[in-house]
Amino acid sequence: MPSIYDFKVDDIQGKPVSLDKYKLIVNTASQCGFTPQYKGLEALYEKFHGKGLEVLGFPCNQFGAQEPGTEKEIAQFCEINYGVTFPLFAKVDVNGNKAAPLYKYLKSEKPGLLGSEAIKWNFTKFLVDREGKVLARYAPNDTPESMADDIQKAL
Repeated sequence: MPSIYDFKVDDIQGKPVSLDKYKLIVNTASQCGFTPQYKGLEALYEKFHGKGLEVLGFPCNQFGAQEPGTEKEIAQFCEINYGVTFPLFAKVDVNGNKAAPLYKYLKSEKPGLLGSEAIKWNFTKFLVDREGKVLARYAPNDTPESMADDIQKAL
């Protein structure tokens, strides 16, 4: 069985990146009611980065067209408004026929409520261990702060 570390994705500048070091994966949007979670995600990143936490932000425009900007605009928005320093990646689809292979894998490994694989909204989060196994899936309304204990245990 593969792990997330078998996937390569494009970063927000369009450069291919191996996922072999990442632990927390989030689909994001700049114009979503959950957008302030960027602040909490950055706080987790700053707190646990030295212990091995890496956060991946994947912009997605599938939910209410809440991520209409270009990758450059998204990166600027995140840095200016939330001080985001964790890696951001190219915009992806997380559901449907064009869903990124990474998200197809994440959803199959950790289905949501009642076994549904669909991502319901922006800021769905996946926690991954050091071997690339998907440990947990968190709903959009699960705050980054509420995940801190699970992250600490995974590190």
